[in-house]
Amino acid sequence: MATSALTLPEIQRRIDEVTRFLSIALNIANAHTVEFYTHDVWRQLVAVPPQEVLSAFSSCAGHKGEPEPSGDAERSKTTFGFCDDTKRLVDTPKLLQVAKAHSLPGLGVCASRDELLRSLREHEPASPPAEEGAGLVPDEFMNSKKSHEVQSMSEVVACLAQHCGVKQVIDVGSGKGYLCSFLSLQYDLQVYGIDSSITNTHGAQERNRKLKKFSRSYQKHKVARERTTTDSAQDELLGINGADDILHAAGEEAVSPREEAVPVNLSKVNPIVDKSSDPETEELFLSALSVDAVETPAPRVPPSQLSVEERERRKRENLERKAQNRPSSDHSLFSPLTSYVTAETELRELINELEDAVLVGLHTCGDLAPSTLRMFVAKGELTSVCSVGCCYHLLTEECDPARQESAHGVCGFPMSQYLRDQSWFCGRNARMSACLALERVSLGQGIQMESLFYRAVLHVILRDHYSSFKSEKRVGNVYSKAKSFVDYVRRALRRLDLDESKLPDSVIQDYHDTYRARVDEMFAFNMLKVTLAPCIEGLILLDRLCYLKEQEAVSFSALVQLFDPLLSPRCYAVVGMKSLSYKTQLQSN
Repeated sequence: MATSALTLPEIQRRIDEVTRFLSIALNIANAHTVEFYTHDVWRQLVAVPPQEVLSAFSSCAGHKGEPEPSGDAERSKTTFGFCDDTKRLVDTPKLLQVAKAHSLPGLGVCASRDELLRSLREHEPASPPAEEGAGLVPDEFMNSKKSHEVQSMSEVVACLAQHCGVKQVIDVGSGKGYLCSFLSLQYDLQVYGIDSSITNTHGAQERNRKLKKFSRSYQKHKVARERTTTDSAQDELLGINGADDILHAAGEEAVSPREEAVPVNLSKVNPIVDKSSDPETEELFLSALSVDAVETPAPRVPPSQLSVEERERRKRENLERKAQNRPSSDHSLFSPLTSYVTAETELRELINELEDAVLVGLHTCGDLAPSTLRMFVAKGELTSVCSVGCCYHLLTEECDPARQESAHGVCGFPMSQYLRDQSWFCGRNARMSACLALERVSLGQGIQMESLFYRAVLHVILRDHYSSFKSEKRVGNVYSKAKSFVDYVRRALRRLDLDESKLPDSVIQDYHDTYRARVDEMFAFNMLKVTLAPCIEGLILLDRLCYLKEQEAVSFSALVQLFDPLLSPRCYAVVGMKSLSYKTQLQSN
């Protein structure tokens, strides 16, 4: 496949490029916003005024060309915009340029979703699986972000299943079961959703119950549409025009009204449906239909005008349709399971009917994403994988100096032997920075500056007046309830069980006013963090891709951009497939 063109040595070279850059720039990403003023972070790490940094971002966003660095920066010997001597940033435009080049798009390592689909379908004689349920739209079941993710990922998963010749899918960290439901209903796949939360499992079971009803209604509608199309073509062949002819069929042998295609007026929303279905099912049924999926039935040919052969043919078709419309078994919908999953989890102990399957994970948090890839490599029954991770700050790091010696288990980063040999370490704050969304921030979304400013100034107050405070104790969502900075501080002090009476309002307000003059420093610094976010995320994902490239069993692996980053910032999937020879080898053993 074209998308697997990059070899392991080429991926390793890309990793080297990113680690060389981050070894110098990572100090910015690892600076904690809470300590911004107490540690004087700006003066420690940046040698230019905040206005120069913000100007560089504005110029970049407006495509006005790169602003010139300051005079001091021009006289300094720099690497990636950082002074070699002081290690401080002196050339913001250079940093922006290098950061863009070291993101996944800049490195040229990602395939597009369309490229992957074309590669998977290249040698497939069957029609694309996406055509099977083209009328089903999930917008009413979930928000626009989740709908975009589910539709985009499900088509890829269905293509993987078709390419590998399997009918089962295992969704790890399935949550509320959105992806599972769509895969089973849209593509007729047998899906097992595994989630560690019993609340999510129960919620998924309830949605499963509703979707079973919806599935029957949808199938009846689909059959009715197919029949209408067939009858319309027959009418045209026989030259029958005008609905009045239907009246002559009274008393003749006719199809049950439940099997007729019923015109649906979306402006009135008053359909005629199976009386056995409840109002909730009717609402689900209609909401899933796009406008162009509803059509007015053409006039039918009265049975009295049909030939004996045609009547017999229709009788047979009616019997077949009734059989198809009987309530289906759970096989066509997904089965929610509750279990904590690691790479060592024995899937056959959870799933009795397990066959060869595709392993998927949509925004699996922290270590669950790397565990999904390790499970794919270790389990012979898993033919392919499509994993989209998130919550990089929850990853465990093998080389974390703060990690306790007694801690056991495999860590989430690094995965590849290549980075493990280098003992590479990012740090929690850097991994937290990797969760920032550059595309959204570029449009003025994503950073709540005032809440960050309040928290950083509170930290100064705690340092100056409460020397014994526990810095690790969380303030929580105090900001959302506060009416002013003074109110915010008092609420926070109560949350931290500290005596607020020792601080008059005037002292608290003085802190606010003093540091308000330096708020541009914090804003500019966070923009620098956002700039580095794609590079840190890129390193984490390149490590996962490198891990798959290192495995002899994996014949194909790629990073694929599945989603629009404005809708879904964690938009990259790690995709892999095993070789048939490896599967044969496992079976022979």
